[in-house]
Amino acid sequence: MVKLKLLPFAEYQGVDDKDPLRYYYWPIVGKLYRTRVELALSECRGGNRILEIGFGSGITFLNLKEIYQEIHGLDLTVEIAQVQEVFQQRGVHPILNNGNVLNIPYPDETFDTVLLISILEHLQPDELTLALKEISRVLKPGGQVVYGVPVERLLMVLAFRLMGVDIRKHHFSTDVEVCNAAQKTFDIVRVIPLRTVIGKVYKVGHFIKQSVH
Repeated sequence: MVKLKLLPFAEYQGVDDKDPLRYYYWPIVGKLYRTRVELALSECRGGNRILEIGFGSGITFLNLKEIYQEIHGLDLTVEIAQVQEVFQQRGVHPILNNGNVLNIPYPDETFDTVLLISILEHLQPDELTLALKEISRVLKPGGQVVYGVPVERLLMVLAFRLMGVDIRKHHFSTDVEVCNAAQKTFDIVRVIPLRTVIGKVYKVGHFIKQSVH
């Protein structure tokens, strides 16, 4: 499995204190956060262009640089210039925009891969189909979409509450709803569960856009 290449925590810029970046550096919880990203990165097969939707502080960019010629990113709230500066100093030149997965501001058939880590669960179930159709539109024929979504469990909900976060105020679609919606638009390759001592807590889905519709 791919190992996530993280910068020192203080070097990341462009996100507010609601971003989960700090969790990646905590004991125990940090390993879970890193592993879910590593599972998703391991499914990315490389190519010319990748679009990461919800890229946040850019924690995947050092890994993605190794297998894609161009890294593009779309995020609702980050400070684009700050994130770009962090990585440009390290020879990584992501092309970033603010925007929404429901209205992706790119031409048809632009990307080899679209990556979404902990994004689709924030959509209402009736928004999933629109989002996935937009993702399909910007993917090249035969292109892949790789997503990660949590599997909500009671212990996970309680753990987040101890950290001051009520995830039920932010997560509106389940892993099953996301997978079912994806299968209406794409061909499934596999869905990979992340297992812990309390059972499955996360799933990474890998789907392919059909070459001919």
